[in-house]
Amino acid sequence: MQPLEGRKLFFVGIGGAGLSGYALLARAWGAEVAGWDRYETPYLEHVRAAGIPVEIAEEIPAPVDGEERIVSTAFAGQAHGRTRAEFLAELVSLQDAIVVSGAHGKTTTAGMIAFVLDRLGRDPSFLIGGDVPQLGGNAGAGSGWLVVEGDESDRTVEQLRPKIAVVTNVDLDHHSEFGSLGEVESLFERWLATVPHVVRGDRLEPYDGELALPGEHNRRNAAAALEALALAGVPGDEAWPFLREFRGAGRRLEEVGVAGDVRVVDDYAHHPVEISATLGALREQTAGRIVVLYQPHLYSRTRHLARETAAALAAADLVAVTDVYAAREEPIPGVTGKLVVDALAELRPGMPLAWTPRVEQGATFVARRARPGDVVVTIGAGDVDRAAPSVIEELS
Repeated sequence: MQPLEGRKLFFVGIGGAGLSGYALLARAWGAEVAGWDRYETPYLEHVRAAGIPVEIAEEIPAPVDGEERIVSTAFAGQAHGRTRAEFLAELVSLQDAIVVSGAHGKTTTAGMIAFVLDRLGRDPSFLIGGDVPQLGGNAGAGSGWLVVEGDESDRTVEQLRPKIAVVTNVDLDHHSEFGSLGEVESLFERWLATVPHVVRGDRLEPYDGELALPGEHNRRNAAAALEALALAGVPGDEAWPFLREFRGAGRRLEEVGVAGDVRVVDDYAHHPVEISATLGALREQTAGRIVVLYQPHLYSRTRHLARETAAALAAADLVAVTDVYAAREEPIPGVTGKLVVDALAELRPGMPLAWTPRVEQGATFVARRARPGDVVVTIGAGDVDRAAPSVIEELS
């Protein structure tokens, strides 16, 4: 009998990176699954391909007798049901699990672990917060280890009880949830005290082999993945050959295309540490200029980290900044993407720079200024990725 056989589950916010994966795994584990979202998303392609019905509408549909509702963080307070954290905790309890958490690098590190287990024939299940083309999506069901991302942004991770925990690093990234870095550190310490086997990625030396993925941050992700795999019974000499083949998750230094001898890349970075890592990795790959279209993510993060974000973007050669992608937050008076522009203009006087509130404006600005040999990179955790095809079209 499948672990969730006989259950009727309805996912509110099924189009997100998290709930789409939960729905796919629940379906594979025997549940009857359906869902709703307000907008179409790329993740729904996998959901519908699995035979899961999805309703796209403005209003959340009324509950049906006998169904359990799982509500994404984005719609908390708008619908009754279990939180994604509660449901994820149940999934983790059903199979030996490796949970990867931390401020940065969760998706890549979890993807590395799942990819190696898959290529070694260990038949993993996985729930990853981004599309992994080499694994066929962001979720899969198997009989081996369950590899999961654990999110600290809403303290989800504290409810999870895996066999192995990985913390890639600790940083203050969610200012609406945590008042200080000490609060984040305390959260992780409490959680790790409940887990039998722990990997602290920030205490490991970076992996020194040749990876397909550039950047110091990915060498650190690889070191954490290898340590977790060893605890899961996979020795390094078995894991290394496959780790070197891993080409990453969607929106993580993802090559979108080339036009006019200009590479166009998309990346999910939305914190100064991540932006620095992304630009550093691109510097390893190109001798040309780095042209950035950046979309700030969350008003709270922009208010607290505008200057630090500008300092990270200063490593580029030309930058356009859009307005803030609100996600789950309400606007904060006086907080716009122009805070980043003003800080960057102060840090690097004379740098080619633009305040382009709309993504479309930014795409046009960077495309018209890119030169052969440049790399154009769209950066942000919102919808700035939709600019990349527009940039390619203009360059063509």
